[in-house]
Amino acid sequence: MKDLALLISTNFETFSKRYFDKKPAGLYEPLMYTMESGGKRIRPLLALLSCELFNGDINKVLLPAYGLELFHNFTLLHDDIMDNSDLRRGKPTVHKKYGINAGILSGDLMMVLALKLASEIDGEVQRDLYNLMIQTSIELYEGQQFDVDFEDRNDVKQEEYLKMIELKTAVLLGCSLKLGAIIAGATELQQNKIYEFGRNIGLSFQIQDDYLDTFGDTKVGKKIGGDILNNKKTLLLISALQKGTSEQKTALEKWIATSNDDDAKIKAVTNLYIETGAMQYCKDLSKTYFDKAIIFLNELEIVDPNAKKNLFEIAQMIINRKF
Repeated sequence: MKDLALLISTNFETFSKRYFDKKPAGLYEPLMYTMESGGKRIRPLLALLSCELFNGDINKVLLPAYGLELFHNFTLLHDDIMDNSDLRRGKPTVHKKYGINAGILSGDLMMVLALKLASEIDGEVQRDLYNLMIQTSIELYEGQQFDVDFEDRNDVKQEEYLKMIELKTAVLLGCSLKLGAIIAGATELQQNKIYEFGRNIGLSFQIQDDYLDTFGDTKVGKKIGGDILNNKKTLLLISALQKGTSEQKTALEKWIATSNDDDAKIKAVTNLYIETGAMQYCKDLSKTYFDKAIIFLNELEIVDPNAKKNLFEIAQMIINRKF
């Protein structure tokens, strides 16, 4: 996988210069800044690994994979505007550095170019890839709106939350893997199975992400208890409200309405998550989705077992935030 990561890094630097080293600087400089700011580039790597799994030519995936990374960064750029975030990957966000107008306009261009490049092979737009990207885009926008809607609701159900994280997070992982499979010439059945592998990994990851925000440690790079302080509608909160006794629900609702003592709030709500069984439930559900993902992976009839091993290992790394 290190060889693939190096291949991605080298080619992506070339692609960024090709598409963004031009005028007007006010439009293209924010895009170069975004693409040079780093990131784990998981989605491009998944696309290349999927193509490799089906014995495809990974060189044909590089430009579409760059389109995937462009699209992912476009969603982050606009998320930062909506959330009024100051930092992204330790650097000022685009709208803080270049202004709101630049953030919106450059983000729009990034999205259009992403759709073009993600569906292009040898200079020709491929219909299957284009349709995959369009459908994924629609689903991501729907997921983002659900997330925004949930901020003002106190009656979010588990199935609604799971649908939101599927649309906002999981479908792009599935899309990345399916993209590689399409380019490799995999059958439709194989394409769908590798997509489901990615979708379930995405669900497992997001539930684990919620869990680690409260029960992780500072090594994972997030402030512990941030979701509690922001009353974010996570699976932990939804589960605790559904599973708790009337007394526990009352206590939880009281803390949701309280913002005076951050440390006390984090400690109290964390204890309620444990007492109601929400903590264990989230751990179990994350594992359930991971196990489902591996079932889909194992169902693929692949000659080289090492190719499956690479995808299994990266799935573990994604879940454990070791990538």
